[in-house]
Amino acid sequence: MSKNLLLALTIVAALVVSVVLVRAIDSRPNAQTQFADEALYVDAATAKHLALAFNGLASDWYWMRSLQYVGGKIVAFEDTHNESFALSDLDLHLLPSLLRLSTALDPQFIAPYEYGALVLPELNSDEAIALVNSGIASNPGSWRLYQHLGYIYWKRNDYENASATYAAGARLPGAPEWMTAMGARMKAEGGSRAAAREMYRHLYESSNDSAVREMVEKQLMRIDSLDQRDEIRNLLSAYKTRNGRCAASWREVANELRAVQLTLDRSTGAPLDPSSTPYELIKNGCDVGLDINTGVPFK
Repeated sequence: MSKNLLLALTIVAALVVSVVLVRAIDSRPNAQTQFADEALYVDAATAKHLALAFNGLASDWYWMRSLQYVGGKIVAFEDTHNESFALSDLDLHLLPSLLRLSTALDPQFIAPYEYGALVLPELNSDEAIALVNSGIASNPGSWRLYQHLGYIYWKRNDYENASATYAAGARLPGAPEWMTAMGARMKAEGGSRAAAREMYRHLYESSNDSAVREMVEKQLMRIDSLDQRDEIRNLLSAYKTRNGRCAASWREVANELRAVQLTLDRSTGAPLDPSSTPYELIKNGCDVGLDINTGVPFK
């Protein structure tokens, strides 16, 4: 009984110390900025020794730090820039190491693999492939990791490997039938928007991680916006052909925009993008562009 009590007190003390240390670090001036740019001084093996029996807790801590690291970079960018950003605009050089530490401490923790599969291809696709392959090695029965690896290959325009990866995942017990269909579709039309939309939809439906689902939602908005802008360009081109000039305002093509079921801003008549932000009329009324305040990713 006394041994159990001592163990319980030790665990509680360790947790209290961890919380105090994290709060102390975060309360320092510019703590997030310092963390964002400092090197990691422990590798995965060292982290395992330091974590003792608390590998799961330490893995969660590194996972949360990964999210804070990316979030801090986004906030810093938005504080100093007016334009929208892509992930490649951010200096996220520590992210691969943070995700590797989290998964090394708990190789069965799927969330960091999923997040890395979506974020890292924009920064370093080789790091993304290595991370997810390590997840497959530790979780050979997880068809979802094959799904994410297929996504990375798709982002690289490597449709042959994307197709083969989906097909391999489809052979695992419990894999849904659409994995087989995606394998065939990657080979046939891997670069199409329809294939991309279907892939993102399946990623959204198969993930329970809110950060992953939020990123997928943004990519789905981007694809929808690309389709809308193609439609709008066709209307603007037809208007120019009929009138010998480009549209001076959105109201001049309002009827055509409504005919293709686009929602219009009540005050300006501008069509709204998937984030409900008005599109811009650019190139002297001959083309359409995203507003700087849009929630749609630029790329």
